[in-house]
Amino acid sequence: MDTKEPKSADEHNSSELGSSMNSVQIEQKSYEMPPREGISIAHFLTVADIERSARFYETVFGGRILSKGDTDGAPAYIQIANTWLLVNVGGGPTPDKPTVTLSVPNPDKINSFMNIRVADIQACYELWKSRGAEFITKPIPKYGEIRCYMRDPDGYIIEIGQSTDLIYG
Repeated sequence: MDTKEPKSADEHNSSELGSSMNSVQIEQKSYEMPPREGISIAHFLTVADIERSARFYETVFGGRILSKGDTDGAPAYIQIANTWLLVNVGGGPTPDKPTVTLSVPNPDKINSFMNIRVADIQACYELWKSRGAEFITKPIPKYGEIRCYMRDPDGYIIEIGQSTDLIYG
C-alpha cells in the first residue's frame, strides 16, 4: 500500500527542474545545448580570459558553467536562465572564417549587446550589484520601461529592462 502524499504542483515542478537542469521547456518543446533535434541558440562573446568571464556570468546571473573550454580553442558554455552563452578568446582568421578576426570590444564603441528582461529591475539591480556587477547608471525610466546597463569584464554592455506600460503582442 502506497502511503506517500501526492506531490504538490511546486514539488512536481521542482523535481522536473532538478532532473533537467540543462533543458528549458517552451511551448511543449525541449531546448537543450547541444540540441537533440531542431535548433538551440547561443550568443558568442570574444573575451580576454575565459575563466574570468565564465565566473562573472556564473556569479552575477546565477549561470551554470556547462564546460570550461580548453587549450585547443574550445569555448566555455554557460547556461543562463533560458539561454546559452559561449565565451572564448579571440584570434585570427581560420579556414571556416578566412577573413574574420575576433577581438574583445572597444568599451566605448559597442555594436551589439545582450538585453535581459526582468520582472523586478530594482531587486535585480541590487542583487547583481552585490555580486560584483558594475552598472553604468542606476535604473532609469525610458520608452515605456525602466532600464540600466552594466558592463561585463571585457567591456560588453548588458541592458537590464523592466516593462512598465508597454504591452507585447
